[in-house]
Amino acid sequence: QVRLAESGGCLVQAGGSLRLSCTASGLTADDYIMGWFRQVPGKEREGVYAIRRSGGRTYYRDSMKGRFTISRDAAKNALYLQMNSLKPEDTAMYYCAADPSPAYYPDILYPRRYTYWGQGTQVTVSS
Repeated sequence: QVRLAESGGCLVQAGGSLRLSCTASGLTADDYIMGWFRQVPGKEREGVYAIRRSGGRTYYRDSMKGRFTISRDAAKNALYLQMNSLKPEDTAMYYCAADPSPAYYPDILYPRRYTYWGQGTQVTVSS
C-alpha cells in the first residue's frame, strides 16, 4: 500500500525558510515522478515543484524561481521542498504526490497527473 506522509509545515514570518519533507512507503521514490502541490481554500490545487523519475530534471512554477528547491533522497525514499524568502501568499496546505508513469513539462505540474497523494502539511506565512 502506497503512503505519502508530509511534515515540516508550520507558522513562519515573511522572509523566513522552511523545509518540507515527504516520506514514501509502498513505493520506490526514485521510480516515480513526484511533486509538491499547494492549495488554499476556495482555489484549485496548483503545482509548485516536481521531479522526474530516477533523479531526473526538475520543474517549477515561475513564481517559485530562486526561492524554492525540490530534492529527493533515494536512500531515505523521501522528497523535500526547501522554501526560502517565504511570502504571505505562500500560505497554503502543501501536498506531496507521486505517480509511476513518466511525465514532462508542463504536464508534470498538473495535479491530475498524479495517482498518490499525502494528507498535506499546513504552511502559514505571517506578514
